[in-house]
Amino acid sequence: MAKRAKAPAKRSQAAPKLPKVSPGELVTLLDFVRYATSRFNEAKLTFAHGTTDPVAEAAFLLGETLHLHPDQFENFATARVTASEARAILDVISRRISSRQPAAYLVNKIYMRGLPFYVDRRVIVPRSFIGELFDSHFGGPAGEGPSLIEDASAMENVLELCTGSGCLAILAAHAFPNAHIDAVDISKDALAVAARNVADFGLEDRVQLHRGDLYAPVANKRYDLIIANPPYVDAEGMAGLPPECRAEPKLAFDGGTDGLDVVRRILEQANRHLTAEGGLLCEIGRCRSALEAAYPCTEFLWLDTEDSEGEVFWIAASDLANLHARGD
Repeated sequence: MAKRAKAPAKRSQAAPKLPKVSPGELVTLLDFVRYATSRFNEAKLTFAHGTTDPVAEAAFLLGETLHLHPDQFENFATARVTASEARAILDVISRRISSRQPAAYLVNKIYMRGLPFYVDRRVIVPRSFIGELFDSHFGGPAGEGPSLIEDASAMENVLELCTGSGCLAILAAHAFPNAHIDAVDISKDALAVAARNVADFGLEDRVQLHRGDLYAPVANKRYDLIIANPPYVDAEGMAGLPPECRAEPKLAFDGGTDGLDVVRRILEQANRHLTAEGGLLCEIGRCRSALEAAYPCTEFLWLDTEDSEGEVFWIAASDLANLHARGD
């Protein structure tokens, strides 16, 4: 789910035309990054889809247009751009401004934890914080650091709800190499994108996709870990979504009046699908105060990441059992 962005100021219906660029005026990749940044600022674009500012957005679009991995961009920042490359770069800059689509849709790619994933308008652009938490709070790839589960390497079954493009299920497969991953989504279109990503990573034998409403497709199966990044934008937030977010599937955003419609259902049923030592890892954006008001007797463990604070919570299976016992 997205971090909620403020709606931009109203602007003219006509898309701004890019200033004419004469041959030789823009030479290097950095020249084009500066030019794109100026145009993005001028157009008052919103950045909430893997990049958080116009410079990072420009670098991402240029890199993908020139088939450069983000890690390679710095090595070629001062390299000259060919005439055909310049035309392609100016075209993608123009389309980003005129369409107000997320950059990821224009290049059909987004990176999470350094891995590339295919995306298109059938799915929300993934930008979850949960992938970072796999490393920081489950022992990391080397089995070091604090762990929310005593032996994360021994996890056998993981469930991801609202999988969308399947990126978190794939990251979970990498983080927990001994686990089978069930990934559920209600959208047929989203699962088609997820299937492409699962196949691209060769994980068909470990990541199984299911179509259905939350836990319905997995019946009474129990899991060591449940992951969820559900729709959590409240009614006020839905009314103020910027054009970039309105280009994404509404189903992936709309969390009802207070943003917690789907979150409540996930919480209320989670204990039936967790092993005794398991837990739920759930991202809810800026709904912390609403969640704590809805469950005043429950102590959620809030997990911060490099770019977020209080947007993801953890609750152990034992605490979920107590939640039901108290009748929160």
